[in-house]
Amino acid sequence: MKLKRLIFLALVPLLAAMGSRPEGEADGHRPYVRGEVPAARSEGPAAPAGTAARALTVLPAAEADPAEFLWQARPVVVFADTAADPAFVEQLAALQRDPAPLIARDVVVVTDTDPAAASAWRRQLRPEGFSLVLMDKDGQVKQRKPVPWSVREITRAIDKFPLRRQEIGRAGLP
Repeated sequence: MKLKRLIFLALVPLLAAMGSRPEGEADGHRPYVRGEVPAARSEGPAAPAGTAARALTVLPAAEADPAEFLWQARPVVVFADTAADPAFVEQLAALQRDPAPLIARDVVVVTDTDPAAASAWRRQLRPEGFSLVLMDKDGQVKQRKPVPWSVREITRAIDKFPLRRQEIGRAGLP
């Protein structure tokens, strides 16, 4: 009986959040705005009920322009030749399992699984097969990885970026 009640209590806020859409978002497409935390717009499960106030932004490459993140967010770009690529699936699952450290570092996840579409991200970064690309707010590529990384590895790498170190020193951020 307790298990049923726990499941019910966990699902009610999640279902309510899935059914609501912010005003003015009729088509589901909104640009990234610093300070605003848009809901994830990609493949994958919704955020748990406890993180409803802030969700990890996940955007398909076709909906995201690299210039819109300049000095606003740190793109983590995940490439694959198909959405069924096991490394791609593993990487997205890892990012969505523990989004809080990424959100705290202004990370926006951009996914690109269509080589034929030749998105701006793909033209700029030229990946081959699965590729994880960490970029800083200045638009510079800081690291490329041919295998999935855990959130811990990603956040440790980000914390070594010069701009992130300045942010930490300036604001005493975690």
